[in-house]
Amino acid sequence: MDRTNTEHEPQVVKQMSLAEFDRMFPDEASCKEYLVHQRWPNGIRCPRCGNDKVYPAGAKRPYHWACHKCGKPAYRFSLYVGTIFENTNYPLRTWFKVLHLMMVSKKGISALQVHRMIDSGSYKTAFYMCHRLRAGLSDPDFRQLMGIVEVDETFIGGKRGKMHKSKRPAIGWGQSSKIPVIGAISRKGNVVCQMIERVGASQAERFIRKVVDSEKVELIATDEGGEFRRLKAAGYPHDTVDHKAEEYVRGVVHTQNLDNFWSLLKRGIVGTYHHVSKKYLPLYLNEFQFRFNNRKEADIFGNAIAGC
Repeated sequence: MDRTNTEHEPQVVKQMSLAEFDRMFPDEASCKEYLVHQRWPNGIRCPRCGNDKVYPAGAKRPYHWACHKCGKPAYRFSLYVGTIFENTNYPLRTWFKVLHLMMVSKKGISALQVHRMIDSGSYKTAFYMCHRLRAGLSDPDFRQLMGIVEVDETFIGGKRGKMHKSKRPAIGWGQSSKIPVIGAISRKGNVVCQMIERVGASQAERFIRKVVDSEKVELIATDEGGEFRRLKAAGYPHDTVDHKAEEYVRGVVHTQNLDNFWSLLKRGIVGTYHHVSKKYLPLYLNEFQFRFNNRKEADIFGNAIAGC
């Protein structure tokens, strides 16, 4: 009997197609109903005090409520209060469409392409919408990583020798003109990363203390970088692979899962965005981190909306 081994093949999770999006959100009212359900799955609550006894503001003001517990006069709020859609002039369906495009694009979608697809009127509008959505993709329920955790750093930015003379740093080549990013990933689990000012032992230890559960971690796997030299003395189970000696895997010690994430991030920047400034890099990290951590979720769009 010929048995094909599929247990190690990548499992493709079907995401919502554009046709399914159009059927699910045919108009503005359907988008508002969906946002109500995602934001308040257990019933509408006051965003100021959490009171669940709120009252509709009237037929002439749909999706507006009043909370009498917040004082007199009653606190009035709309569906958008406290979300990234607050004070927007664009239809909610347009916001939903942009978010859907971002979630189903493995390596991201540029603001210029979004501008072409939604006819936003100006590139600046599309740019603003994309960044505001990225800001809403942060994970408020972050749980520290456990088990086998890989930690590594990477550098974002172009090579100094290929920069225009007006933008080229006065000194240094190599990594001096790039933005350092440190990240950690639990084996076959979630990833977390952040931009740092410089690569050093104190920055690495501070990051690891923040994102790794010191009691439930089995191993921290890194390369031979000097910034990780004090982890074992700090009480962490730590082992390394020596990339300079062309050692990339030794048993369970490797950083290949994190290298895979870095590859996705850099291919997205080089192939889709072409350039990412230091000012906006944390927002792009939010996007790639959220998309990677929800890669096995069929309803990644719903998860994104719930956090917005």
